[in-house]
Amino acid sequence: MTGGHLRRKLLGRPDERDGITARGDVEQPVYYWDPIIAPSGLVFYEGEMFPAWRGDAFIGGLASRALVRLPIRDGRVVGGARYLQGENRIRDVDVSQGDGALMILTDADNGALVRLTPKP
Repeated sequence: MTGGHLRRKLLGRPDERDGITARGDVEQPVYYWDPIIAPSGLVFYEGEMFPAWRGDAFIGGLASRALVRLPIRDGRVVGGARYLQGENRIRDVDVSQGDGALMILTDADNGALVRLTPKP
């Protein structure tokens, strides 16, 4: 992605406060949140446990206190869903190599490593 890392320098907070959110010479993000979720971890799901979610992105949300799923089809984000909303800040997300369970790490004094599986 040529120039992708220059976005903050070329189009930053003062511009955004003035209502300018895009410029023709700056590559636009594929997806963004407003308000921001404060993304913290990202994994593309390729496990066996949730076959309908293969290829989808899972992102931990610190500010949103949610696990965010972005369905991706033909290289494009086609929707979004939030799970466990408001329960804990999600510090990281991964997929168990053994069986494809989603694993999340919560960010709290009593934080935990949580294994997510389908309801029986």
